[in-house]
Amino acid sequence: MDARQDATDILSDSECWELLDAAAVGRLAVDIAGQPDIFPVNFIVDNNGIVFRSAAGTKLAGAVLNRFVAFEIDGYEPEERTAWSVVIKGNASAIERMQEVFDAEDLPLFPWLAWEKPNFVRIDPTSITGRRYRIVDDVTPDSSIGWTQEDIADHEGEELNVSPEPGAEFHPGEPRLHPD
Repeated sequence: MDARQDATDILSDSECWELLDAAAVGRLAVDIAGQPDIFPVNFIVDNNGIVFRSAAGTKLAGAVLNRFVAFEIDGYEPEERTAWSVVIKGNASAIERMQEVFDAEDLPLFPWLAWEKPNFVRIDPTSITGRRYRIVDDVTPDSSIGWTQEDIADHEGEELNVSPEPGAEFHPGEPRLHPD
């Protein structure tokens, strides 16, 4: 086994579902006219599937017209110095049968944006994969991946070079937002 394999753990299906159940936001990948596109969505796990809400538009059309989608979440565990990723591939469909719509409306799933998102979409997985990666000791995590000084301390007890507050001085590892 090489060092890459030693640094990576394959997650079981149950571990993947536990991580999905604890997450609030994921990324939906769809094919729009032959081009890939990704949308952040808040979601909920329901009956071994993923349910999210959507207004009419590109995201909804890409999900339910093409039907085959990918869905991804990721995160980190500062104390263990690990990061992880879970990917679901499956079939998306609009929830349209009246009883299923009523059931979906009873889920604790609410739009985060101020406008209405009346459509419910369900992803039924055809595959689920997950991996956990060990972060090498030489790497100092920073705010570009969401780690803060409270999350983890340096091995010698020194503070990390972290910009934990939005608007704080730019850190070289921090992503920059572009207007386009």
